[in-house]
Amino acid sequence: MNQQEKVTDKKKALLDATLNLVNNDGFHKASMSKIAKLAKVAPATIYLYFENKQDLINSLYLTVKSSFSEYAFKDYRDDLPVKKGFEIIWYNIADYKLNKIDEATFLSQCDNTPIIDATAAEEGLKHLQPLLDLWEKAKEEGIVKPLSNYILYAYTIYPLSFLLAIQQKSYYSLNDEMRQKAFQSAWDAIKI
Repeated sequence: MNQQEKVTDKKKALLDATLNLVNNDGFHKASMSKIAKLAKVAPATIYLYFENKQDLINSLYLTVKSSFSEYAFKDYRDDLPVKKGFEIIWYNIADYKLNKIDEATFLSQCDNTPIIDATAAEEGLKHLQPLLDLWEKAKEEGIVKPLSNYILYAYTIYPLSFLLAIQQKSYYSLNDEMRQKAFQSAWDAIKI
Protein backbone atom coordinates (compact mmCIF):
# COMPACT_ATOMS: atom_id res chain seq x y z
CA MET A 1 0.00 0.00 0.00
CA ASN A 2 1.50 3.33 -1.03
CA GLN A 3 1.55 6.49 1.07
CA GLN A 4 -1.39 8.12 -0.75
CA GLU A 5 -3.61 5.07 -0.11
CA LYS A 6 -2.69 5.14 3.60
CA VAL A 7 -3.61 8.83 3.81
CA THR A 8 -6.90 8.23 2.00
CA ASP A 9 -7.71 5.22 4.19
CA LYS A 10 -7.02 7.10 7.43
CA LYS A 11 -9.01 10.13 6.34
CA LYS A 12 -11.92 7.90 5.26
CA ALA A 13 -11.74 6.01 8.57
CA LEU A 14 -11.94 9.31 10.45
CA LEU A 15 -14.92 10.48 8.39
CA ASP A 16 -16.69 7.13 8.83
CA ALA A 17 -16.06 7.14 12.57
CA THR A 18 -17.38 10.69 12.85
CA LEU A 19 -20.51 9.78 10.89
CA ASN A 20 -21.13 6.82 13.17
CA LEU A 21 -20.58 8.72 16.40
CA VAL A 22 -22.55 11.82 15.43
CA ASN A 23 -25.50 9.69 14.30
CA ASN A 24 -25.48 7.50 17.41
CA ASP A 25 -24.28 9.83 20.16
CA GLY A 26 -24.79 13.34 18.80
CA PHE A 27 -22.33 16.01 17.81
CA HIS A 28 -21.30 17.04 21.32
CA LYS A 29 -20.62 13.49 22.52
CA ALA A 30 -18.54 12.66 19.44
CA SER A 31 -15.25 13.66 21.00
CA MET A 32 -12.01 13.70 19.05
CA SER A 33 -10.64 10.89 21.24
CA LYS A 34 -13.70 8.71 20.54
CA ILE A 35 -13.44 9.44 16.82
CA ALA A 36 -9.75 8.50 16.82
CA LYS A 37 -10.41 5.32 18.80
CA LEU A 38 -13.21 4.19 16.47
CA ALA A 39 -11.08 5.04 13.41
CA LYS A 40 -8.17 3.11 14.97
CA VAL A 41 -5.74 6.00 14.70
CA ALA A 42 -3.83 8.06 17.25
CA PRO A 43 -5.76 11.18 18.34
CA ALA A 44 -3.00 13.42 16.96
CA THR A 45 -3.54 11.86 13.51
CA ILE A 46 -6.86 13.72 13.21
CA TYR A 47 -4.98 17.01 13.14
CA LEU A 48 -2.94 15.91 10.14
CA TYR A 49 -6.17 15.97 8.11
CA PHE A 50 -8.45 18.42 9.91
CA GLU A 51 -7.87 21.70 11.71
CA ASN A 52 -10.33 20.96 14.50
CA LYS A 53 -13.61 19.19 15.18
CA GLN A 54 -15.63 21.79 13.26
CA ASP A 55 -13.40 21.31 10.20
CA LEU A 56 -13.88 17.54 10.50
CA ILE A 57 -17.68 17.90 10.70
CA ASN A 58 -17.74 20.38 7.80
CA SER A 59 -15.58 18.05 5.70
CA LEU A 60 -17.84 15.12 6.49
CA TYR A 61 -20.90 17.19 5.58
CA LEU A 62 -19.45 18.22 2.22
CA THR A 63 -18.30 14.67 1.48
CA VAL A 64 -21.75 13.26 2.23
CA LYS A 65 -23.47 16.12 0.40
CA SER A 66 -21.35 15.41 -2.68
CA SER A 67 -22.27 11.73 -2.56
CA PHE A 68 -25.92 12.71 -2.11
CA SER A 69 -25.89 15.01 -5.14
CA GLU A 70 -24.20 12.41 -7.35
CA TYR A 71 -26.95 9.99 -6.39
CA ALA A 72 -29.76 12.55 -6.64
CA PHE A 73 -28.89 13.68 -10.16
CA LYS A 74 -27.93 10.39 -11.80
CA ASP A 75 -29.91 9.90 -15.02
CA TYR A 76 -31.15 13.50 -14.82
CA ARG A 77 -30.71 15.76 -17.84
CA ASP A 78 -31.74 19.40 -17.96
CA ASP A 79 -33.41 18.91 -21.36
CA LEU A 80 -36.11 16.66 -19.86
CA PRO A 81 -39.63 18.01 -19.35
CA VAL A 82 -39.91 19.60 -15.90
CA LYS A 83 -42.16 16.98 -14.30
CA LYS A 84 -40.08 14.07 -15.64
CA GLY A 85 -36.84 15.70 -14.49
CA PHE A 86 -38.28 16.37 -11.06
CA GLU A 87 -39.60 12.82 -10.86
CA ILE A 88 -36.14 11.38 -11.57
CA ILE A 89 -34.55 13.61 -8.95
CA TRP A 90 -37.28 12.95 -6.38
CA TYR A 91 -37.07 9.17 -6.75
CA ASN A 92 -33.27 9.26 -6.62
CA ILE A 93 -33.43 11.26 -3.41
CA ALA A 94 -36.02 8.86 -1.98
CA ASP A 95 -33.79 5.90 -2.86
CA TYR A 96 -30.79 7.62 -1.29
CA LYS A 97 -32.65 8.37 1.93
CA LEU A 98 -34.03 4.84 2.16
CA ASN A 99 -30.83 3.01 1.17
CA LYS A 100 -28.07 5.19 2.55
CA ILE A 101 -29.61 5.61 5.95
CA ASP A 102 -26.49 6.67 7.89
CA GLU A 103 -25.64 9.39 5.39
CA ALA A 104 -29.26 10.55 5.12
CA THR A 105 -29.58 10.67 8.90
CA PHE A 106 -26.43 12.77 9.14
CA LEU A 107 -27.65 15.20 6.46
CA SER A 108 -30.97 15.47 8.25
CA GLN A 109 -29.17 16.37 11.47
CA CYS A 110 -27.20 18.99 9.57
CA ASP A 111 -30.45 20.44 8.23
CA ASN A 112 -32.00 20.60 11.70
CA THR A 113 -29.13 21.74 13.89
CA PRO A 114 -26.32 24.28 13.66
CA ILE A 115 -23.55 21.64 13.61
CA ILE A 116 -22.07 22.86 10.35
CA ASP A 117 -20.89 26.41 9.83
CA ALA A 118 -22.38 28.91 7.41
CA THR A 119 -19.60 28.54 4.84
CA ALA A 120 -20.04 24.76 4.63
CA ALA A 121 -23.83 25.14 4.50
CA GLU A 122 -23.52 27.59 1.60
CA GLU A 123 -21.13 25.22 -0.19
CA GLY A 124 -23.57 22.37 0.44
CA LEU A 125 -26.37 24.29 -1.28
CA LYS A 126 -24.29 24.35 -4.47
CA HIS A 127 -24.72 20.58 -4.62
CA LEU A 128 -28.44 21.12 -5.19
CA GLN A 129 -27.95 23.46 -8.14
CA PRO A 130 -29.50 21.19 -10.80
CA LEU A 131 -32.71 20.99 -8.75
CA LEU A 132 -32.72 24.72 -8.10
CA ASP A 133 -32.18 25.37 -11.82
CA LEU A 134 -35.04 23.01 -12.66
CA TRP A 135 -37.35 24.87 -10.30
CA GLU A 136 -36.34 28.23 -11.78
CA LYS A 137 -37.10 26.89 -15.26
CA ALA A 138 -40.44 25.52 -14.01
CA LYS A 139 -41.36 28.86 -12.43
CA GLU A 140 -40.46 30.74 -15.63
CA GLU A 141 -42.61 28.34 -17.67
CA GLY A 142 -45.50 28.65 -15.23
CA ILE A 143 -45.40 24.95 -14.31
CA VAL A 144 -44.78 25.28 -10.58
CA LYS A 145 -45.88 27.88 -8.08
CA PRO A 146 -43.66 30.97 -7.93
CA LEU A 147 -42.44 30.23 -4.42
CA SER A 148 -39.06 30.39 -2.75
CA ASN A 149 -36.86 27.37 -3.46
CA TYR A 150 -36.82 26.78 0.30
CA ILE A 151 -40.60 26.42 0.31
CA LEU A 152 -40.49 24.13 -2.74
CA TYR A 153 -37.88 21.99 -0.97
CA ALA A 154 -39.91 21.96 2.24
CA TYR A 155 -43.00 20.65 0.46
CA THR A 156 -41.33 18.16 -1.86
CA ILE A 157 -38.00 16.85 -0.55
CA TYR A 158 -38.06 17.43 3.18
CA PRO A 159 -41.04 15.10 3.80
CA LEU A 160 -38.78 12.23 2.69
CA SER A 161 -36.75 12.72 5.88
CA PHE A 162 -39.91 12.28 7.94
CA LEU A 163 -40.88 9.16 5.97
CA LEU A 164 -37.38 7.75 6.49
CA ALA A 165 -37.60 8.38 10.22
CA ILE A 166 -40.96 6.64 10.64
CA GLN A 167 -39.83 3.75 8.44
CA GLN A 168 -36.72 3.32 10.60
CA LYS A 169 -39.02 3.02 13.62
CA SER A 170 -41.11 0.43 11.75
CA TYR A 171 -44.23 2.60 11.97
CA TYR A 172 -44.67 2.66 8.22
CA SER A 173 -43.26 1.03 5.12
CA LEU A 174 -42.64 3.16 2.08
CA ASN A 175 -43.33 0.50 -0.55
CA ASP A 176 -43.56 1.27 -4.28
CA GLU A 177 -47.24 2.21 -4.14
CA MET A 178 -46.68 4.57 -1.22
CA ARG A 179 -43.64 6.10 -2.94
CA GLN A 180 -45.78 6.80 -6.01
CA LYS A 181 -48.40 8.44 -3.81
CA ALA A 182 -45.74 10.43 -1.96
CA PHE A 183 -44.24 11.63 -5.24
CA GLN A 184 -47.65 12.63 -6.58
CA SER A 185 -48.37 14.50 -3.34
CA ALA A 186 -45.04 16.32 -3.62
CA TRP A 187 -45.74 17.26 -7.25
CA ASP A 188 -49.31 18.32 -6.48
CA ALA A 189 -48.03 20.57 -3.69
CA ILE A 190 -45.98 22.72 -6.08
CA LYS A 191 -47.56 22.44 -9.53
CA ILE A 192 -49.82 25.16 -10.87
